[in-house]
Amino acid sequence: MGKNVAVLIICNNRLLRESIARILHKKGDFTVIGTHPFGPNSREEIAQSAADIVVLDSLQFLLDHGQYSAMSGEMRRPLKCVLISMEGDQKQFMAAVRCGALGYVLRDASAEDVIAAIRGVEQGEAVCPPKMAKLLFDFVASRATDLPNSWARERLGLTRREQQLVPLIGEGLTNKEIANRLNLSEQTVKNHIHRILRKVGVDDRLRVLEVCQSETLGL
Repeated sequence: MGKNVAVLIICNNRLLRESIARILHKKGDFTVIGTHPFGPNSREEIAQSAADIVVLDSLQFLLDHGQYSAMSGEMRRPLKCVLISMEGDQKQFMAAVRCGALGYVLRDASAEDVIAAIRGVEQGEAVCPPKMAKLLFDFVASRATDLPNSWARERLGLTRREQQLVPLIGEGLTNKEIANRLNLSEQTVKNHIHRILRKVGVDDRLRVLEVCQSETLGL
């Protein structure tokens, strides 16, 4: 059997937190170190706890206090957060991910589903409903094919037109094909691509999209 996992449950729903605590107590690899509703001392309870995982049923609480819950205990250990009883709202889910939550469990999930999420997060996984995972895939794909304007301007200095050319270059289109697609002259496209290669720092147009994707995603 692996290490014993310390879990802190802070939920306003009394039946939910008691049900989760009861099931965790029956497992041999969990120790519930506290079950509380949200209150004025909740932030301090989390920060000073020896928890490996904190279970919350309030996304707003996590939003209000930012990334504070990412660390806990005297040694300021990384803390893994699982949000439960959540709505299936895409914006809320993305907000939770940005706040550092590693588990996102919907309102209609069973207590056993919650336990599975807690165990998955402890084992190094990120847990969310399949439809939410699809949202993350779509988000990453959109970031990879469409350079964010602010990033392109600040990091690469690409103009709006040059940004339009990057995914077309990635498709393997010739200058003439790109010119026809954008209703530009072939010479204009050639000039744009020359500047893009210089700004991106490559001499092979086939590497333009690869480099831009890697930089954009922080790889």
